[in-house]
Amino acid sequence: MISIKNRISKLNWQSIEQSLCEHGYAKTPRILTAKECASLIRLYAGAKHFRKRIDMAQHRFGVGDYQYFADPLPPLVQQIRTHAYLPLAKIANRWMTALRQPGTFPPTLSRFLSICQENGQVKPTPLLLHYEQDGYNCLHQDLYGTIAFPLQMAFFLSRPEKDYSGGEFLLVEQRPRAQSRGIALTPQQGEAIIFTTRYRPAVGTRGYYRMTMRHGVSTLTSGSRYTLGIIFHNAK
Repeated sequence: MISIKNRISKLNWQSIEQSLCEHGYAKTPRILTAKECASLIRLYAGAKHFRKRIDMAQHRFGVGDYQYFADPLPPLVQQIRTHAYLPLAKIANRWMTALRQPGTFPPTLSRFLSICQENGQVKPTPLLLHYEQDGYNCLHQDLYGTIAFPLQMAFFLSRPEKDYSGGEFLLVEQRPRAQSRGIALTPQQGEAIIFTTRYRPAVGTRGYYRMTMRHGVSTLTSGSRYTLGIIFHNAK
């Protein structure tokens, strides 16, 4: 079987970057196999793999639940996070230049997590999300401290129209001096969406400016839906 490292390196990163710059997101071809998706879903029932469980309704985040992985991360999750960081850091640094932001992101995940640690962000943030019929996730941004990596990933572990219906992945773009624009996506099992954590550079008449985005999940009309979220910055 092709390693996660090779699967990620063989993605068309030029096309991914173009889509991220134009739309704030990019959809990948299938990265995870059905067997790998099933293995991640099975982890959800085992409390030993996780550091914290959130009931969305209790916090008015939506209807559903999610669990943050504990250290050490499961090998598959660690491999994805490690090997996806490198090409995404290159894109993130070009975004920083375009927006005239100070600083750069280091070339390896371990060095970036050291910066998180220096700022008191030491808790891992990759997570599994779970929804049943009538579940949903309100629009939000995944920010856990002063350090935030500008890109993240969602891997879709369940099969649309077989395991669940509804439950589209939502992105809303807040355009300056204009009404917001919504995007609804239904990726297939094993595919991923790469998207901006909070804003992307957009070209205006006076150069680049920030285009703020939030993400969420529409209401499931039937079934069960699981997603793996890969966030690169840690939490306090």
